[in-house]
Amino acid sequence: MTNGHNDSEIPVPEPDDSQPETQESIVDFDSLPAEDQVIILQQNLDEARDELGQSREQVQRAQAELANFRRRTEEDQATLRQDANRRLIINLLPVVDELELAINHLGNGDAGDSWVEGVKLIHRKAHGVLESEGLTRIDTVGVQFDPLQHEAVAIVDSDQQPSGYVVEAVRNGYRLRDRVIQAAQVVVAR
Repeated sequence: MTNGHNDSEIPVPEPDDSQPETQESIVDFDSLPAEDQVIILQQNLDEARDELGQSREQVQRAQAELANFRRRTEEDQATLRQDANRRLIINLLPVVDELELAINHLGNGDAGDSWVEGVKLIHRKAHGVLESEGLTRIDTVGVQFDPLQHEAVAIVDSDQQPSGYVVEAVRNGYRLRDRVIQAAQVVVAR
């Protein structure tokens, strides 16, 4: 044995009842009868097995805690990235909407100018980048008013749409993945 004792000495409890049970003394193991040696070795083996079982449980718990920590960290990082992307996209939406307004107000007279084509190209590219990040435009004209996606800015009489349907979009609305990040401002038929 290599536990700091002489190979033939093993700590065993004192048979004397006057001493506390936790106190041990060194007894010459080889001088004990074979039955006592077997009992002591069996006790030591049982204790070692118990310690091994406890150590295994501790290792398994530590591994499970580490796996949970890694999963939570990855989820937190993904959430932070999505939140940063969401804020950037929200800040870019007015720019994309203004480009679209500029294109719509140009009319056909200037449609051949190269700078007009440049503005249209910039608008298409910006919109394409936003769509690749999961941005979609909320349907407006001709759909039933939905307070979760639309913000009514006016109610008008309309021959074109039934009551409760959107007649005109004042400002585009957008959804990022499954979440509305900008409600569409709309005019609703009475």
